[in-house]
Amino acid sequence: MPQNIPGPMDTRIDGARLQRTLVPEVVYAESKTLEQIEAAMRALFEAQGFSLATRVPSEMLAPLLSRLPDAAASARARSLRCGRLPRTGFSVGVICAGTSDLGVADEAAFVLDAFGHAVVQLSDVGVAGVHRLLDNLAMFDECSALVVIAGMEGALPSLVAGLVRLPVVAVPTSIGYGVASGGMAALHAMLASCAPGIAVVNVDNGFGAACFAHKVALAAQK
Repeated sequence: MPQNIPGPMDTRIDGARLQRTLVPEVVYAESKTLEQIEAAMRALFEAQGFSLATRVPSEMLAPLLSRLPDAAASARARSLRCGRLPRTGFSVGVICAGTSDLGVADEAAFVLDAFGHAVVQLSDVGVAGVHRLLDNLAMFDECSALVVIAGMEGALPSLVAGLVRLPVVAVPTSIGYGVASGGMAALHAMLASCAPGIAVVNVDNGFGAACFAHKVALAAQK
C-alpha cells in the first residue's frame, strides 16, 4: 500500500499507518470544515475500511452521521467513527475522577472501542471520596491497562498506580479553579508522581491516552 494516498482538497491520507504503527491515521476535526472532515473520513474509510475523527464540533455530528457510511458518534466524546477495527479480545479500563472529566473519559473510551477493545468504565471516583474507587477496583481485574483521568490537583492516577499491577496512562484535564491553571497543576502532579508505572499524556488528551493503552494491550500478546 502506498505511504500517501492523495485525497480531496490537498489532504494526503497515510493509508499504511495502521500497518506500520498499529494506530491508524485519525482526523483531528477541530478547525476543519464539514467538507474537509467528510472528505478525509471517506478517503480513510476507502483506504482501510475504518476511519475515526476526534474533536468534532457538536453542530457537525448530525450532518456527518447522515453522510458517512457505517457511522457512529458520541456527542460527549466529540468523536465519530466509520466502521470499527477487529475486536482484539482485550479490555482496557477508563477511570475518571469527576463527572466534569467525562468528556475526556468518553473520548478515550470511544477511541478504545473503535480500535477493537472492550472498555470497562468507572466515573466519579476521585480522591475526595476514595472509598468509591476502592469498592470497585475488582472490576478491572481482567484489563490490560488503565486510563486514569483527573483535573484539580490530579492525584487520582498516583493513587490508582499504587494499588494495581496494571500500567496506568494518566490524563490531566483542564477542570479546576484558579491555580489549577487549565490543567497545568494536574499535569505537573502526574509527572511528579512517586507511584511507578505511570505514563502521562497532554492535558485533555483522551485520544492520546487511548492510543498508548491500545499499544500496551497489543504488546501483551507478543
